[in-house]
Amino acid sequence: MKLLTFSTWCLALLGWAATTGSAADLKTRNVVLITTDGLRWQEVFQGADELLLSKEFGNVGNTNALRKEFWRATPEARREVLLPFLWGKVAQSGQLWGNRTKGSEVRVSNGRNFSYPGYNEFLTGYPDPKIDSNDKVLNANTNVFEWLNSKADFRGRVAAVVNWDVLPWILNAPRAGFPIWSGFEVPPGTQRLPVPEALTEMVEHGRTIWSGVLLDTFVGYAAKHALRELKPRALFVSYGETDDWAHEGQGERYLRSAHNFDRFLGDLWNRCQAQPEYRDSTTFVITTDHGRGPTPIAWKNHGREIAESSYMWLAVLGPDTPALGERSQTPLVKQAQVAATVAALLGEDFPRAFPQAASPVPGVIKP
Repeated sequence: MKLLTFSTWCLALLGWAATTGSAADLKTRNVVLITTDGLRWQEVFQGADELLLSKEFGNVGNTNALRKEFWRATPEARREVLLPFLWGKVAQSGQLWGNRTKGSEVRVSNGRNFSYPGYNEFLTGYPDPKIDSNDKVLNANTNVFEWLNSKADFRGRVAAVVNWDVLPWILNAPRAGFPIWSGFEVPPGTQRLPVPEALTEMVEHGRTIWSGVLLDTFVGYAAKHALRELKPRALFVSYGETDDWAHEGQGERYLRSAHNFDRFLGDLWNRCQAQPEYRDSTTFVITTDHGRGPTPIAWKNHGREIAESSYMWLAVLGPDTPALGERSQTPLVKQAQVAATVAALLGEDFPRAFPQAASPVPGVIKP
């Protein structure tokens, strides 16, 4: 009995070591957390849903043209044409979780299945039952980027570029103390990330569709500028169009915004490999804040009443992550594990500082 207990303890210790590691053991020196709001796991792993290519359920004008672009005979072919970087690069050199048809689930833990609770959960490492709306209230919880910025090795090397206008409150920007770019008003005391004047001017005249979300192209430009000029070691980038086009029932624009998000991922990765500070020393963590309901109708929405919207997805690409590709038959991955995973890739132990935070995702870091 003692031998069994000791062996079990050793295995647990090895598992813990394989998901933490010290900074000296890791090749990763920089982490970029990149999210796109409300992109379903179905599109990530199965490509375009045929119902979204229709006039009736996707509000598509030219169905023949859209089918030619995004419809293929198999889910594997459809996902590759919709998200070529995820399936051409991440699936070959990194890992993806969340294909429920293969026994891999990534799930929201907060039970609300909408944005503020979701962003809080993956940024702080745990769900907060007190967060029950998308109101602009400064988050009392410490997020992993704020925590990293408090450490000597990262101070002044943390930044965020965000789309949705509530995110500076979720990050508690005045308290967090690192530069943030948003195309909207921010809480007093926020340190704004500087960008070229031309971008600011374009954004001022480009808020023509939604009141609190920009076109993602502006966010992408600001992120690439931050990477080039500020050279942060920890960067958070948040896209938003996928959620808003879905809410409007615009299947074509939802798919195109997902495709454009993937193109941004590829562009940012190539830029990292072209900069000496980032080449072969940067890990991408890619995910979303919540899922959505099923087609033909409920895909437009998410929330507590739509159980399907608790399912999401996660991808990781970097020099310390084994190239296992699409994962299958894995233990449940919780949204709350993202924060500790970001920290662990940098050799830092987030749950040690915040015991309520979930542990890193097993298997992300090579033993």
